[in-house]
Amino acid sequence: MRVILLGPQRRPTVDAVVRSLGLPGPFATVTAGWREREGDDGEMSRVLGGQDVNLRLYRRWLDVQERDPVYSSGARRLAETLSSLTELYLLRLDYALQAVYAVQRRFPGAASGASDALADAMAAVRELDAAHLRRVNGARGEFFAELAPHDRPVIAEHRAAVAGLLGSAPAVVIAGGHVGVLAEVLHLFNLAAFLPAVVIAWSAGAMALTDRIVLFHDRAPQGPGHPEVYGSGLSVLRDVVLLPHARARLLLDDRDRMAVFAVRFSPARCVPLEAGTRIDVADGRWPDGIRVIEAA
Repeated sequence: MRVILLGPQRRPTVDAVVRSLGLPGPFATVTAGWREREGDDGEMSRVLGGQDVNLRLYRRWLDVQERDPVYSSGARRLAETLSSLTELYLLRLDYALQAVYAVQRRFPGAASGASDALADAMAAVRELDAAHLRRVNGARGEFFAELAPHDRPVIAEHRAAVAGLLGSAPAVVIAGGHVGVLAEVLHLFNLAAFLPAVVIAWSAGAMALTDRIVLFHDRAPQGPGHPEVYGSGLSVLRDVVLLPHARARLLLDDRDRMAVFAVRFSPARCVPLEAGTRIDVADGRWPDGIRVIEAA
């Protein structure tokens, strides 16, 4: 599989990418991250030369909620469980990261014992992240075991329709938007099983392809927030944290903060996706020379 990761598309570059591939249309598109605006894809259709078919995953998701009340009720319970897990995780994460930053400030450089103390503090954060991801994935796994999507007629109907559309498409184009909604619908309609040979994605669409989605915003109106593990995407891309709009959303000039970020999520590479970025990943092989956030 060839995955092409792009930066934000306020000034579209996806049209040039599609032309460079020389593939015939129509291309399957996913704009579910736009939620209620899913159908406002006229600009995307234009840059794709009208050779596109929208999978309408958000509309299908709404249809499942309406026509399968048992599944819908279970999904609401799952959302409540995940909300509780996240609340507890963020509470503990705040204290754990504050400890990391406190040691970092109090003992800059190579003070005796400071390196070990900092490593211990970082290990506590990494374990919190890993435990939270396990709990989130465990809760989702229990939900899908109880209400297996392939056994639900409405979901099976939509999965078959989506599989048919993807089966005739040489590539799928996944736009950004709300990463949580994107991850939800991509899993629900089992896109991982039917992806074509070429996947083009940007922003939240790119994040949703990874095995660990990390939310981040150092420049939020209420002040810098802690990067947080949200959950797992399709795991098409592994051992990578994708960071759309990194320059606008991260304090990249704060070397200490970025060092903590890189160490916290290592050995995954932390890859900014800025406007104009294009990264081609062929069968899981990353090209040389891509920009990453490093520990030092």
